[in-house]
Amino acid sequence: MFTKKYRWFIAILLFLAGMLNYLDRSALAVMAPLIKKELVFDDAQMGILFSVFFIGYCLFCFIGGWCADRYGPKKTYAWAAGTWSIFCGATALVTSFYQLLIVRVIFGIGEGPMGTTTNKSISNWFPKKEIGRAVGFVNAGQPLGAALAAPIVGFVGLYLGWRIAFIVIALLGLFWVLAWVTFFRDKPELSNKVSQEETDLIITERPAADIKNSDNISNGNKNQKSIFYYILSLPVIGVAVSFFCFNYIQFFFLSWLPSYLTDYQHLDIKSMSVIGVLPWLGAAIGFILGGVITDNIYTKTNNFILSRKIVIFTGLIVAATCVLLTAYASSTFSAVSFITIACLFGYMVPQACWSLLQYIVPSVRIGSTGGFVHLLANLAGILSPSITGFLIQYGGGYQSAFILSSLIAVFGTFVLLLFIRQKSVDSLLNN
Repeated sequence: MFTKKYRWFIAILLFLAGMLNYLDRSALAVMAPLIKKELVFDDAQMGILFSVFFIGYCLFCFIGGWCADRYGPKKTYAWAAGTWSIFCGATALVTSFYQLLIVRVIFGIGEGPMGTTTNKSISNWFPKKEIGRAVGFVNAGQPLGAALAAPIVGFVGLYLGWRIAFIVIALLGLFWVLAWVTFFRDKPELSNKVSQEETDLIITERPAADIKNSDNISNGNKNQKSIFYYILSLPVIGVAVSFFCFNYIQFFFLSWLPSYLTDYQHLDIKSMSVIGVLPWLGAAIGFILGGVITDNIYTKTNNFILSRKIVIFTGLIVAATCVLLTAYASSTFSAVSFITIACLFGYMVPQACWSLLQYIVPSVRIGSTGGFVHLLANLAGILSPSITGFLIQYGGGYQSAFILSSLIAVFGTFVLLLFIRQKSVDSLLNN
């Protein structure tokens, strides 16, 4: 089975993984009104449950990245997806706050390696000129999973019960694992389904960091820089902080958007399940457009860093503006419209961050460095849902939560401009 573009079949597998990952992850938020009622949880407790997921998640962002470098993305992803699917299904068995707390931590451990292992897979399978489009397409599956969570999980939960909803999506994840181990190989040269022409194209057009570090890597690894050389550099920290600021908004929406629509905008579960799709469709469009735009800017300017910085800056600043406007929205229509625009532009940010990281870090370090970046970025997952829960329960309500999220996104633009500069990247690559 030879083909000139088997790499895009791999991209589809990764796309589906992201979709299932966010379907699983969003399920608790969609079912929150029903779970709170049955298990008698308040908003502060729900905020803790949303956040505790990221304790295991953040830790295994880095460990998962290291595993992807050490054992390859095939094994790492199979174990990760299998774990998160099983413990997503285990949610159906809980009867108390503390049981769900434990399940969420282990569930987070399973999902932790996803981002870095996806990035490692793309780094192995795509030439430099297609990195933006590949990252954008693959990651578009994530908001689509969140979009599907509202109608699928919402209606299954409404008519069959919230416990059945978690079992159904767990089974979908296990089917994906079977497809992954059947069709994926760590590199195109290891697959008998890839033509020699495609293999040569991928190998000879690696990202810049691979080309500039190829001599060091092939020289018995004697001159290869340690992982700390990369993770403590200003460009890598700049990518991590920019990613964190986007993630704060993302996890605010992932955790609290369904509750905001039902509790604050007074929609019922059925209406929320339909309207709640719109922001995530906008996010999916943003992921794809962001990848296309960054590649087009790069083609016209021949400046990889500038093309990514433009997209990250624009995405954060537009998202910040729309999130702030949502705080003062006077109707459900205007609120959902602002949130949808925020998602469309905001979701241009992560694909630009991932592809920028691939430019400044060699592939032999992309798993570990990407894991570190993902760890720092996903600390937002611990902070955002819990801070939002306490603001709703004890502070200024949803309005103050939207204002804080907007300010954090603006902060990300300053870090981007100060930390990620051409001179600092050149120094990182050439020293």
